Amino acid sequence: MTSLYLSLWIAGGILLQIAIYLGIGFWRHWQGYRALRNVAAEFQISVNPGATPEEIQAPTAEWPGYRTFYVKRKAPEGTTGQVCSFYLVPEDGKPLAAFLPGQFLTFKLGVPSPTGESQSVIRCYSLSDAPNPSHYRISVKRAPAPFASQIPQGVSSNYLHDHIEVGSQLQVRAPAGHFHIDHSDAPVVLIGGGIGITPMLSMLNWCLKEQPGREVWLFYGVRNSAELVMQTSLKDLAAQHQNFHLHLCMSAPQANDLDGHRTGPAHYHHSRVNVALLRHLLPLKPYHYYLCGPTPMLQSLVPALEEWGVPDARIHFEAFGPASIPRKNSASATRAPSQRVDKGDAVMVTFAKSGKQATWEPGMGSLLEFAEGHGIVVSSGCRAGGCGSCQTSIRAGEVAYTQAPDFDPEPGSCLLCVCTPKTAVTLEA
Repeated sequence: MTSLYLSLWIAGGILLQIAIYLGIGFWRHWQGYRALRNVAAEFQISVNPGATPEEIQAPTAEWPGYRTFYVKRKAPEGTTGQVCSFYLVPEDGKPLAAFLPGQFLTFKLGVPSPTGESQSVIRCYSLSDAPNPSHYRISVKRAPAPFASQIPQGVSSNYLHDHIEVGSQLQVRAPAGHFHIDHSDAPVVLIGGGIGITPMLSMLNWCLKEQPGREVWLFYGVRNSAELVMQTSLKDLAAQHQNFHLHLCMSAPQANDLDGHRTGPAHYHHSRVNVALLRHLLPLKPYHYYLCGPTPMLQSLVPALEEWGVPDARIHFEAFGPASIPRKNSASATRAPSQRVDKGDAVMVTFAKSGKQATWEPGMGSLLEFAEGHGIVVSSGCRAGGCGSCQTSIRAGEVAYTQAPDFDPEPGSCLLCVCTPKTAVTLEA
């Protein structure tokens, strides 16, 4: 073989290696491009900038005001009986209003007072099952008095547990609430803390019934197994649906609480529900996150999810009781310019009946929270604009709503739980 042929063989080998290298690079680039297109599709990033996803419309309520229901069934849940489910049927026999999984019912209860008289108490309880044409179900936890505190036990929850039996009548408003699961096929993560599991049960049961192919993860946080409700039912669902992943998290487990993690469809963790656990377990996908539970849980998880990079539009939550959850994109930053209160602006709020006056500033929360912070007692129920119990007349000035309320306030009044002052305002409180 001459030196010329040898040189040609060497050059050909080099060109072949370059071609192989370029081919591999192109293949990897193409695979990456396809992955990016899939992610774009999952995030609903359209090639048409004007295209918008279909919005979910809440079902129209089928009755105004309160309607009489009776308790068809009362069922203790869990091992301690601290949670009880009530199955409700309309007394008039007419069809039930449909609802979106995650919504709640508002109740007007005639609770006996210490003097023996009946006092009207308004409370909201999440629907704890998928929509069913025959009945509604709520699951209520008995609220004890805090240890070594002068605060009394939960009035409404103890009344329901101790005085409401099969056949008892209850006054109920139609389902309401902005916290509900979307109807897309995007993978979803449900996180329930304590009794915050109730709307998660509604979402879960609806998904498994109507969208059995949808990927669903449920993280259920409690202190120990004694606080778990419907554990057997959840395990059965996890065994029946390969797309449902059940994780039970216990912050202070008792002896043998975690033995079940070795076998069976449920996974047990000696941990609170936190982002470190989610990052360890969840595949890299554009999940929607739905959270419900006590305020400390949400104050920890919501900012942590945002720091992890979860888009704001994919984090949905509801707190039990008053909650101030820091967000990167707060409601005040997304209002129309005419309603925005600029940073540093102060608004004078006058409470006419109480004879108090105070300065409200951005970041101080709703007018209900502001009133309570100044020792002004205002009736409240859902704290989400659904029950109307905090409706208050406006003597002067204007308010701006941080979200559209489900309850329509009377002209000249507002719902303190979901509004802030737009101008200096005088309230009948």
